[in-house]
Amino acid sequence: MTAIIRAASAHDFLALVPALAGFEPERSLLCVVFVGNRTVGVLRHDLPTGADDHERLVTAVIGTICRIPDVDAIVPIVYTDERYADAGRMPRRELLELVADRAGHAGFVVRDVLCHAADGWSSALDPTAPAIGHPLSRVASSRALRELPDEERHADVSDAAALPPADAARAAAVSTAIAEFRELPTLESAMAGLARDADPVELVEALVSGPRRRPVDARRLAWLLHLASRPALRDAMMLQIAFGRMVGELAHDVSSGGACGNAGGVATEDHTARADGEPDDGALDDVLARLIVGRSMLRPDPGRVERGLSVLREAIAHAPEALRPGPLCIAAWLAWSLGRGSVAGAFLDAALSIDPGHTMAQLLEGHIGSGALPEWVFVRPPHADEHHGAVSGP
Repeated sequence: MTAIIRAASAHDFLALVPALAGFEPERSLLCVVFVGNRTVGVLRHDLPTGADDHERLVTAVIGTICRIPDVDAIVPIVYTDERYADAGRMPRRELLELVADRAGHAGFVVRDVLCHAADGWSSALDPTAPAIGHPLSRVASSRALRELPDEERHADVSDAAALPPADAARAAAVSTAIAEFRELPTLESAMAGLARDADPVELVEALVSGPRRRPVDARRLAWLLHLASRPALRDAMMLQIAFGRMVGELAHDVSSGGACGNAGGVATEDHTARADGEPDDGALDDVLARLIVGRSMLRPDPGRVERGLSVLREAIAHAPEALRPGPLCIAAWLAWSLGRGSVAGAFLDAALSIDPGHTMAQLLEGHIGSGALPEWVFVRPPHADEHHGAVSGP
């Protein structure tokens, strides 16, 4: 969100949170973090199943906030399907109060503590709030929401991970080209039709280095899908999309040098990362491995990542189902690299629904699902887009 919209009250702020987060929160603990009166991030965690998990979750949340530069205030918010009417009180109040207490002890100003339930909302800092909460209609009719530009309105996670409509003729052309790439007698002539884009590095640069004036042709979509189905090439292209040609060339050099087991890649299906998220030093080039698991302060190029996600959605939409998990994993990692863990999870769910045993998808699900964030998200760029979010009473 880049528009500057002031939230004069708690219900105005709640109305803006989906735009701040980039999706409609559900069954989540969100922490909106501030530097002064500007929000600089939104952290999301799944709601714990029981009170026994509160301590672990809150420790992780506060620890993450402490790593974000210059943050001085937070607003924790619970989004839940539970109802005020069922218990006659605010749902999940104990969790919210624990977050607020720990945040205060860590030196952060707690500007508000909010619950958005199925039948109402309220602030835990408002002693006059009704036991059944305020009506959700106050949030839906917020003046701040009406002032929000259309282009700044939120998209659901499912929308952010959604694929464009597939054209049947284009999908058939993609399938035909993929068959040519798979057959040795036709491979050379098929690659010749790609010209310089037969080189994976050149292909990626052609697709993401700048805005495209026309759709990607079916043959190049097919080649992208073909390469993305091969673990070593998949991971090298993934890193190149995010970090540029130089990293891509290094990754492909490592791949062609056979430094990573019998697959000869930057990260094989079995060795992208250990289950605990640590680089496997016996199989991976350390620098590239650290980029994959987010152990680096080198920031991805957001423009390249967004263009890469756009091309990948187009390719996946026209791909045979069996070839979708590889590019879905690339899309998931790219979304995660921008701090969009929920969108990444949606891509991984799609990959695992096709191939439940897909190793890369399983590894990414374990790493991203643990709440891990790449270190570069804690480095604020000099001219980051920020937005106002002053919160007062309900």
